[in-house]
Amino acid sequence: METRIELEELLKLLEAKQYTNVRQFLAELNVADIAVLMEELEEEGMLKVFRILPKDLAAEVFSYLEVDSQHSIINSLSEREAGNIIDNLMADDAVDFLEEMPANVVEKLLANANPDTRQALNQLLRYPEDSAGSIMTVEYVSLKETLTVDQAIERIRRVGLDSETINICYVLDARRELLGTVTLRNLLLSQGEEIIGDIMHENVIAINTLMDQEQAAAQFKKYDFTAMPVVDNENRLVGIITVDDIVDIMEEETTEDMEKMAAIVPSDKPYMRMTVGETYKKRIPWLLLLMVSATFTGAIISSFEDALSVYAALIAFIPMLMDTGGNAGGQASVTIIRGLSLGEIEYRDVPRIVWKEARVAVLCGCTLAAANFAKLLFFDQVGILVALTVCLTLVAAVLMAMLVGCLLPIGAKKIGFDPAVMASPFITTIVDALSLLVYFRFATIILKI
Repeated sequence: METRIELEELLKLLEAKQYTNVRQFLAELNVADIAVLMEELEEEGMLKVFRILPKDLAAEVFSYLEVDSQHSIINSLSEREAGNIIDNLMADDAVDFLEEMPANVVEKLLANANPDTRQALNQLLRYPEDSAGSIMTVEYVSLKETLTVDQAIERIRRVGLDSETINICYVLDARRELLGTVTLRNLLLSQGEEIIGDIMHENVIAINTLMDQEQAAAQFKKYDFTAMPVVDNENRLVGIITVDDIVDIMEEETTEDMEKMAAIVPSDKPYMRMTVGETYKKRIPWLLLLMVSATFTGAIISSFEDALSVYAALIAFIPMLMDTGGNAGGQASVTIIRGLSLGEIEYRDVPRIVWKEARVAVLCGCTLAAANFAKLLFFDQVGILVALTVCLTLVAAVLMAMLVGCLLPIGAKKIGFDPAVMASPFITTIVDALSLLVYFRFATIILKI
């Protein structure tokens, strides 16, 4: 509601061409809120607002815009103006933007950026995708261990404005090796003549440049840090990662896992920005694979045509058995995948997991079988042998589904695959085939057909 009111006010000022008032109005808002308002405008209005913003504020707002909006703005600017935008962005935000741009646009932007910015961005762009080095920023406050507290505070005043954060400062030696950290709080509470080397925290938790970004996020979660240093193989500080980048990573990884669990090829584009063709390409591969694998289910049913012709009532219970097995397998797989993602489950836990899931499966299966047995006898009025066949199959299907659901994700991770791939659709296909085999085997034994 508040955004709608602000948007209406902005539109009124733009229509009245009160550009000074527009500038003042936007200056009172948070940069993220300004970006939201700009996204609501037509392209012409968005470009006009962007040009009205002060240079420093414009760069901050730019980092919050969608990629399509960023592309439109860059195309509307001169090469020098576009270079200034890159110069005023934080290095990690600039890299995120450049990675989404065509190669010719990137070359043009880097050519018009200042040499220091260009060097920093080229360095970051060389790191592997999804590595800690690719998401870090090089804007941080470094201190020498020989400085006094007063000298350190004076240095923070000089360089802090262009740094991602000043809450944590990093103490380096002459070779830029990371010696320790000192917080701004400690600096302010220490005496001015104290030496940084005496008050710094030496037990530093650092991230390697080649560490996977998901592992980096796990480090943040483990230690509850707001920023962490990134070092190379020689323990030299090359950048820092801040918690705002970690939040974005966690969102990306969660979205990716959700898509994989739904048997969709992951995409880094928002849903509304994907074309019909792109959406089709992301979904069809797994749909084809699952369809082909599901033909085995049909083959199993065909092989028991004689049994089904004698007891036609058996056909009516096939959907219920398959759905229940799929649901049970899905529950188990989601639980295990979450545990693997959070580091709660290790390979050595497999025996305990299997034993636990087996007991849960027996309890769930027996409960479902008891309820279904009563329904079959009193409501469906089928024979006791048919009811027994269905209920025994139900227990077996739930047991198989939960065991498959817990073992497949662990096995996938063991051999290097993302465990999210082994989620509901894939497991359901496997469980369906197994459930039918057991169902018809029980029918053959109990009903003697």
